[in-house]
Amino acid sequence: MILMEDIIREGHPTLRTRAQEIPFPLTEEDQKLASDMLEYLINSQNPEIAQKYGLRSGIGLAANQVNSLKRMFALHLENDNGELLSFVAINPKIVSHSVEKTYIPTGEGCLSVDRQVPGYVPRYARITAKFFTIDGEEKKLRLKGLPAIAFQHELDHLNGIMFYDHINKENPFAPVPNSLPLDGE
Repeated sequence: MILMEDIIREGHPTLRTRAQEIPFPLTEEDQKLASDMLEYLINSQNPEIAQKYGLRSGIGLAANQVNSLKRMFALHLENDNGELLSFVAINPKIVSHSVEKTYIPTGEGCLSVDRQVPGYVPRYARITAKFFTIDGEEKKLRLKGLPAIAFQHELDHLNGIMFYDHINKENPFAPVPNSLPLDGE
């Protein structure tokens, strides 16, 4: 089971390194990593388990964050319709995106960052993503709102990019051109 001490923090070189594509079929080690990452997110959102093991709640976790340079991440959150999106994306890509941007008015957080980083993080409001499941099945998803933001945040990790790299250094709360803030935040 992944615990907070298994999640590396900002400053660690793996967080700034591009992860490598994963060949199929997955090795047992890769399958275990995928299921452990998803299990962490599920556990972190369960108040009893989170308290027992001292887990910070998360909706996404990339392999880089557990010091593994493999192109995979897990997401576990609800979309705008209250449907649960819970999956591991292997070799994920964004194949198209909206011109319109969005951002979370309160800023983004990250399990690898132990501090508040104020500022708007511009993201595409809508994306079409492609990835492979653990079984090697190709999936194509259209995402908007928080799931789209989370997918982009985790994909950035696989490319060695931290969310705060997108914040305007001169004025963290500068208006984001052609954007609407994410509702309900």
